[in-house]
Amino acid sequence: MDLVEIAPNADPPVCKIMDYGKFQYEKSKKEKESKKKQTKIVVKEIKFPLGISDHDYEYRMLRAKEEFLEKRFKVRATVTFRGRQMAHTHLGRDLLLKLTEDLSEIADVELEPRMEARSMFTVFTPKPNK
Repeated sequence: MDLVEIAPNADPPVCKIMDYGKFQYEKSKKEKESKKKQTKIVVKEIKFPLGISDHDYEYRMLRAKEEFLEKRFKVRATVTFRGRQMAHTHLGRDLLLKLTEDLSEIADVELEPRMEARSMFTVFTPKPNK
């Protein structure tokens, strides 16, 4: 048997006489049980090149809407810039703002368009159900 400190922050600290191995085992079981009850937030990503055609844009927009947002996933839309396209980042921002407009009925914008290295991205979350 060991003297195990149960609540060190209490005044006075609470201690129990018990088997320390059993105490650690039960503590780890409680932690595993609490992790099971947590929901994991999954973020799906859709990439757009800067010079995307209208049909490809529509296809990816519908995929984000029907496959991801309606199934309650977050969506990260990314526009990648290659080479001299870095001089035209405003076109990427326009593309992401157009996507925001098209998805406005089903999703909210969690993160406004933001540059990170050679890509610009925004994050959408599904609107809460009524």
